[in-house]
Amino acid sequence: MKVGELAKRTGLSVRALHYYDEIGLLQPSKLTESGHRLYGEAELVRLQQIKSLRQLGFSLDEIRACLDTPQFSPRNVIDLHVERLRQQIHQQERLVALLDTLSASFASGGVASTDDFVRAIEGITMVDQIFSVEELEEIEARGERLGRDHIRAVEAEWPALIAKVRAEMLAGTEPANERMRPLASRWRELVREFTGGNPSIERKVRAAYVDRPKLMQRTGLDPQLFAYVNAAIRALDC
Repeated sequence: MKVGELAKRTGLSVRALHYYDEIGLLQPSKLTESGHRLYGEAELVRLQQIKSLRQLGFSLDEIRACLDTPQFSPRNVIDLHVERLRQQIHQQERLVALLDTLSASFASGGVASTDDFVRAIEGITMVDQIFSVEELEEIEARGERLGRDHIRAVEAEWPALIAKVRAEMLAGTEPANERMRPLASRWRELVREFTGGNPSIERKVRAAYVDRPKLMQRTGLDPQLFAYVNAAIRALDC
C-alpha cells in the first residue's frame, strides 16, 4: 500500500512515516516509477514492532538497534507489549475501584477521606500521561533534527532568559512594555522550537506547568512569573 493509505489505516501521520524512512527505521519495500513509497507485509510487521517498542518507552535509536539485530525476536516484542498492557489494565482497574469508593461516599451522604482523594489523584496521574505516543515521537524527531549541541545551548539559555524576565517583573515593568517584547518573543520562539507549533503539545506543556507547581520550581518558574510572561506573549500579537 502507498504511504497515504498506510497512514490512514494505522492512524500514523504521513510525516512520521516519511521520517522513519529518512532515518532508516522503516523503509518501503519499493518505489514506483513516479516515486511513491510502497509498503508490504514485512514492513507492516516491522511497523507493529516499532509501535510496540515505542509504547514500551524505547527511543527511536534503541528500536532501530533492536530491529537490526538478527537475534531479535518479534514474538518477544509482542510478549513485552502484552505484559505492559496488563500492567496498564491493572492500573485502570485500580483507578475505577478508587473512584467507585469516592462516588459511593458522596451517594451515601458521607465524606470521603483525604487518603481516598490522594489515592484517586495518584491513580489519575498514572493513567493520564501528558503526551500521546504520537506526540512523543514528534518531539523526539524534532530533537534529533535540532541536534544535541543545539538542545544543550537552548537548555543553557533558559535560566538566563527566566532571570531577565523575573528582573523586569520585579522592577514593575508592564507585560506590554517595549522592554519585554524581545524577551517575550524569544520565550515564544524557544517554546515553539520544542513544540513545533503544535497547539496540542503547547497546550499540554502549559497545563503541566500550571497543574504541577513542583515542576515550575525545578525550572526556576512560579505561577506569578508564568502568568506575567504569558501576558507579555499575548501582548506581542496586539
